[in-house]
Amino acid sequence: MNETVILKNLSIGYQTKQHVTVVADQLNGTIHSGELTCLLGRNGIGKSTLLRTLSAFQPAIAGEILLRKSENSENSEYSEISEFSDKQLSRLIGVVLTEKPDVRNMTTEELVGMGRSPYTGFWGTLSADDHRIVDEAIALVGIEALKGRYIHTLSDGERQKVMIAKALAQQTPVIYLDEPTAFLDFPSKVEVMQLLHRLAVEQQKTVFLSTHDVELSLQIADCLWLMEPGQLSVGTPRQLADDGALSRFIQRDGIAFDAQTLTIHVKAHD
Repeated sequence: MNETVILKNLSIGYQTKQHVTVVADQLNGTIHSGELTCLLGRNGIGKSTLLRTLSAFQPAIAGEILLRKSENSENSEYSEISEFSDKQLSRLIGVVLTEKPDVRNMTTEELVGMGRSPYTGFWGTLSADDHRIVDEAIALVGIEALKGRYIHTLSDGERQKVMIAKALAQQTPVIYLDEPTAFLDFPSKVEVMQLLHRLAVEQQKTVFLSTHDVELSLQIADCLWLMEPGQLSVGTPRQLADDGALSRFIQRDGIAFDAQTLTIHVKAHD
């Protein structure tokens, strides 16, 4: 596994001409290739802000985000994310957002093909090689049967798989996802999380996602990032259970966390 993304004393938030609002600071951690890493934390703690900052959609307040320049394991050169051009970043980072794609009269194949835009130039014409990469991405996600279907006719789960295929067609070593299971029923949540884990391992992608699906993350994630007020805990589910971080996050009146079995129990009302 390679260290793909490294955070050093990162502060995130919002900056205007008059004021700086810091959402979280002194964040340190490393995201590895070949792993599914899940970002957990209560609402308002800064998960989406962190993802937007990692994706270079907004600047950091302070600190560094170091991004590996190459997938080649022999090349361990890193640069600060602000030093990359937009075109370079589009070939290094793929992003899947929570919002449903509001597109009509576009097929699955056409939308996945948009993932090739960093390579196709101004007119966006796909070459035979681009079409091959699109077909491979569709096959990796297992949605060959949806190729000719219009996006607006798909279920939420199918649409999410299409967006993951689009990110794969972009051929970036890093894929960030913001709440990829947000609109899905439970079987579809499990299916998408298992798919992302398989892609991380088999394709040696760096897959990092924010989620509220804590129980699924405990079962499927290789690594957890848990944002709490004033600190970021990073480790395997087992490590964060053993050091008490998961208990602090999960346990409430009526909710118990079993650190031995990594399970959550909701107490019935008396």
